[in-house]
Amino acid sequence: MGSVSSDDDGGGSERCGSYSLSADVSESESCTSTSSFSCRRGFGRDGGGGAVSSSMTSSPRPMPGGFCFPAPVMVPVIGGKDVVVWDSKNEKRGDADLSEVEMMKERFAKLLLGEDMSGGGKGVCTALAISNAITNLSATVFGELWRLEPLALQKKSMWKREMEWLLCVSDSIVELVPSIQQFPGGGTYEVMATRPRSDLYVNLPALKKLDAMLITMLDGFSETEFWYVDRGIVVGDGGDCDTYPSGISGGRPSIRQEDKWWLPCPKVPPDGLSEDARKRLQQCRDCTNQILKAAMAINSSVLVEMEIPTAYMETLPKNGKACLGDIIYRYITAEKFSPECLLDCLDLSTEHHTLEIANRVEAAVHIWKQKDHRKHIHNKNIKHSSWSGKGQGLRCRYTQESDFGPTS
Repeated sequence: MGSVSSDDDGGGSERCGSYSLSADVSESESCTSTSSFSCRRGFGRDGGGGAVSSSMTSSPRPMPGGFCFPAPVMVPVIGGKDVVVWDSKNEKRGDADLSEVEMMKERFAKLLLGEDMSGGGKGVCTALAISNAITNLSATVFGELWRLEPLALQKKSMWKREMEWLLCVSDSIVELVPSIQQFPGGGTYEVMATRPRSDLYVNLPALKKLDAMLITMLDGFSETEFWYVDRGIVVGDGGDCDTYPSGISGGRPSIRQEDKWWLPCPKVPPDGLSEDARKRLQQCRDCTNQILKAAMAINSSVLVEMEIPTAYMETLPKNGKACLGDIIYRYITAEKFSPECLLDCLDLSTEHHTLEIANRVEAAVHIWKQKDHRKHIHNKNIKHSSWSGKGQGLRCRYTQESDFGPTS
């Protein structure tokens, strides 16, 4: 609902011609129509309509049939102009729903087009598009979560909402399993019923439970005995927090700490944490390790069952040496292999370089396994052909001996 107030400056009816705003407003008050605004006009002392003030009722107006209009909003006249106030609550809610629908349309369009929004047909497969979307969503929600504290309500709702959107595709990935149905009059018959695919049926609920455990664990850090300060800020209470990247701290931080200088520094009271807080942190640490192990086990089991795409194998080099490089290949093929010496010669200064080396080693392992598999099949075929030849010769000799007797 809203309200209108006006200052006509010498007669609004003459200015508007045959149209009279006051007539429309008074008419809207007398009728039972559901108008989007209401107004009552009062004239000033001169009676000519030169000064108009808003006269609004504060109680609902009863209507026939037991209906009542709510009390209009009290708005003063500002600057002698018409003032219209609209109820924006429903509009904001409608805009929010509309934006959420548009966001969902964009997400699904990106999945259907394989992340190629141009529609040129150069997109990736749907499975990879979903995987990339979940990875990007995880980086958006948890990428800047550097403290042990509850997740923001907006990010938590975003994570749950968009994960439901992305995982709803799994509802269509089903398999047929035999099921026993009963006739209404008695008796049974066997039909094929749909069920989520076996890996999704087992792993997806487990992953959802692990995700809920992590969110619940973060929610438990709403009240803690420790707090955080930004690195580089000298704490005035005599704390010994590292102040790097400036080099005024006593001990040199580790390479990992220097790489992640943006992480906040945890602070504890002078007397340290209480025994209960220590036990709780240790329990959270152990539980998190178990969650990580369970997630890695599920990931490994799924990767073992997946076939390596032929397109990926075709992009690999033809031999392991070209994949690893001369330095790594020389250290690996040495007579006395030393993992420590190999790690010392590698550039592991950043996580990017470390991940690149791990990918090269993994690709070399795939090449060697493929060669070993081909070699094993080749040897098996040779043995089969040689044994079949020997068997054929022995059978012919046995036939000759049975027909003509033993030969000397």
